[in-house]
Amino acid sequence: MCGLAGEMRFDGGRADVAAVDCGCARLAPRGPDGSGVWANGPVALGHRRLSIIDLSLAGSQPMVDSGHGLTVVFNGCIYNYQELRELLTGRGHRFFSTSDTEVILRSYLEWGVRCVEKFMGMFAFAIAERDTGRLILGRDRLGIKPLYLDQNAERLRFASTLPALLAAGGTDTSIDKVALAHYMTFHSVVPAPRTILNGVRKLPPATVRTIEPDGRSTDLVYWTPAFSRDPADASMTERDWQEALLDSLRTAVQRRMVADVPVGVLLSGGIDSSLVVALLAEQGQQDLNTFSIGFESAGGESGEEFEYSGLVAQHFGTVHHRIEIDSTRLLPAIDSAIEAMSEPMVSHDCVAFYLLSQEVSRHVKVVQSGQGADEVLAGYDWYPPLADVPRADAVEAYARVFFDRRDADLRKLLSPDWLVDQDAPLHFITEQFARPGAQTSVDAALRNDTTIMLVDDPVKRVDNMTMAWGLEARVPFLDHQFVELAGRIPPELKLADGGKGVLKRASRGVVPDAVIDRTKGSFPVPAIRQLDGPYLERVREALSDPAARQRGLFDQAAADRMLADPNTTRTTLGSNALWQLALLEMWLQKMGIR
Repeated sequence: MCGLAGEMRFDGGRADVAAVDCGCARLAPRGPDGSGVWANGPVALGHRRLSIIDLSLAGSQPMVDSGHGLTVVFNGCIYNYQELRELLTGRGHRFFSTSDTEVILRSYLEWGVRCVEKFMGMFAFAIAERDTGRLILGRDRLGIKPLYLDQNAERLRFASTLPALLAAGGTDTSIDKVALAHYMTFHSVVPAPRTILNGVRKLPPATVRTIEPDGRSTDLVYWTPAFSRDPADASMTERDWQEALLDSLRTAVQRRMVADVPVGVLLSGGIDSSLVVALLAEQGQQDLNTFSIGFESAGGESGEEFEYSGLVAQHFGTVHHRIEIDSTRLLPAIDSAIEAMSEPMVSHDCVAFYLLSQEVSRHVKVVQSGQGADEVLAGYDWYPPLADVPRADAVEAYARVFFDRRDADLRKLLSPDWLVDQDAPLHFITEQFARPGAQTSVDAALRNDTTIMLVDDPVKRVDNMTMAWGLEARVPFLDHQFVELAGRIPPELKLADGGKGVLKRASRGVVPDAVIDRTKGSFPVPAIRQLDGPYLERVREALSDPAARQRGLFDQAAADRMLADPNTTRTTLGSNALWQLALLEMWLQKMGIR
């Protein structure tokens, strides 16, 4: 896990190494163990290293193969790199390191852009070809690793975070009105390739982009999961699905233990992270470090779930770290967490992940997390209402249960200057749901949430907050083979038992029943959900800042009504709507955007 940055010129000039250096400096928290910059004419690549595999200098980046004229920078982990290395050695390739970075380089030599189909892992990479002048950018199937782009007629810049692009200078920071509509509708999700800024785009997941020296580019989309029934599975019983799912997760968890440093687990006490711990214990892991976090209660909401995380830790004999955060640490951490965001993310648990990661990074460099199970296996409460909805009516049914607000309400909240003519979010969902490969309304929603919403909300949240402290988070529920299997499972088996039924039933006898039978929890930060005192004042300060007044995103009367009654207006999913407004302004101000 690291951070990368780079530039490619299209105008005949030399790459701006100083700009790449500035971007890399902004990435220092992602890679505190080393840095490097390489340049050759129109291309420059920079890297910040977090040493996890091959801790020696041989694993440093940018990694150069002078003989073949290739240079690579890479962020992530290829879990099957040892098997690929053995295969490539048998085909005549010679290695000078034991790193997974070099496996990417040799795989590209062997298979070209299709090498990504061989990779089990999370990754974003850039490969520069000396002889052709081409640049190759790649991103993993589920977008676990980010890659942001700032391109104009003269040059392309790219980096692991949006703030790193801003640090390099020259980025168009005007707000994308369509992205703003998505942010206000999709619970802060802005689907790729857009970001909230007109001048920054992101490489979509499961995409390899080949960029020619003159700036022309071609994309290879190399993975599209199907959420439909496979005739080959017709004989599968409910129990067969449970066993297949558990076996696939066993493999995914085992893959994510590959490291030359210890690996811990973020243990919330929910079924997902508890099952990860259980499967690691089943595989013989001992002295496993587990971590959970809790906050003070507020507004009648509990801020911790230590009862369940403690139960799991005791049951499996882990070395458990119970992290209690008092209110004096929470308020200043809000601004720090916002500064770590590549894009504005409204989910109140961002600050929880930020503070948890700070503490966890004192003990380990790598953790596994239960993130992703709810989107893949129908764990959220907006899926059951779609169960009996005809496929032709899926778009409207999904919008009704998931959108934070509909277009008519959005037009009352945003200032007229910031509105777009059409209902852009509904148009986007209509296009996505119309694509083949999703059989039922539930399938269409799960595909959308797994390949789009998950990428730009929970996954991005975990990456940004953990990497702010040089901590690598691995997500076994997003193993692409596990996702492919889950997509084939009949929706009724996922929706059973209040959601994730197939996983819950597979977990009987593996994790304590109390964890399976408990009410679904979350990562609670009550002080943000129930705004009061200094937290409300921070919100008021953001929305009344001169920059906010000048920008004028929101209808002033509507914002004033929400400030006067800060905890009543909720989004469809129950989030604090005032926090959504304030978070966007806080992020824009923190990024220095006027």
